[in-house]
Amino acid sequence: MRVPFPLLVAFFAISVPFLPAQEKDATFSTDVKVVSVFATARDKQGKVVATLTKDDFALLENGVEQPIRYFSREVDLPLSIGLLVDTSMSQRRVLAQERSASFEFLDKVLKPDRDQAFVIHFDFETELLQDLTSSRRDLQRALDMLEIPANQRQMSQGGQNGPGGGGGRGGGYPGGQGGGQRGGGMGGIGISLPGIGGIGMPGGRGGRGQRGGGGYPPQGGGPRQGRGQAAAGTTLYDAVYLASDEVLRKQQGRKAIILLTDGVDMGSKTSLSSAIEYAQRADTLVYSILFVDDQAYQGRGGGNGSAAEGRRALQRLAQETGGSFYEVSKKQSIDQIYERLQEEIRNQYSLGYTPTSGAASGFRTIKVSAKQRDIVVQAREGYYPTGR
Repeated sequence: MRVPFPLLVAFFAISVPFLPAQEKDATFSTDVKVVSVFATARDKQGKVVATLTKDDFALLENGVEQPIRYFSREVDLPLSIGLLVDTSMSQRRVLAQERSASFEFLDKVLKPDRDQAFVIHFDFETELLQDLTSSRRDLQRALDMLEIPANQRQMSQGGQNGPGGGGGRGGGYPGGQGGGQRGGGMGGIGISLPGIGGIGMPGGRGGRGQRGGGGYPPQGGGPRQGRGQAAAGTTLYDAVYLASDEVLRKQQGRKAIILLTDGVDMGSKTSLSSAIEYAQRADTLVYSILFVDDQAYQGRGGGNGSAAEGRRALQRLAQETGGSFYEVSKKQSIDQIYERLQEEIRNQYSLGYTPTSGAASGFRTIKVSAKQRDIVVQAREGYYPTGR
């Protein structure tokens, strides 16, 4: 099902009964706050190291060393993955490669009847193509729906109108107004993003038109003016926000976002810092894959400046959430990157501790390191101990 949006984590705080690895006879109150840290270790050559023990790690919270009371080399928790794919014009030449490689990755990494994934595309809008599912067929169908917006294709061809274009999106959820169509599709479901307004769920596969009103909740704002016209843009940060706050925040276990884009954001209502914060609050790791088409910005005023800015944004998203940054190049294909990412996800360490300091609001910094100097540990930079 294609649902629109208004739209891993390294650390998450949960209240659970807790048995440390070396103190299994001890019992703990369910009020004990256990902070679980997911980490990846690599050697100087960048290869994943999967043979470390608890005693090989050191962990600091707000600069204070914390005793590691739980440790595991096999993270046997359900995995929820959000695949966020850039479908703006700058990606039109690489979209086919992203589509096929993404399905092969999901097919390999998801454990049947245990792990789930969802698919979001973003261009001048952000839209959920497939909600969380373990169905390979549904995920393949969603990936097949990845396409460049019709009006942007027409812009690149110098045209104004074409088959399948001009359908208006409508319908609130629940009880939204309107009832627009997308190329003959049925009226849609609206979901609102603060400051953006309602977003409709299309029924058909035709061209993309203006969004209808409504929104979720029903009192959400009206349509985004002019978006159905010959609009261009890339709502990258909005997509990260919506995937984190609307989908992954509600899930338990390991959570990750895989972001396929050139990193350039044009038109998001969410800032980069806010997108990172929402991912951190949802305990979600962001794995950024930079895929730049060198010809995409020729004559469009982008160029190397935009590419450099996009690279910095993706690196920051990955670093501050505990994920990894990858770049597609002549030396490293998208398929090779997915192989490395699959290895990384399957070889994470889980370190648990109960903070020795008293309860405090606001962001807490965390630093995980290996005692061996030639080992680099990748983990999130901190967490929020309380809700928003």
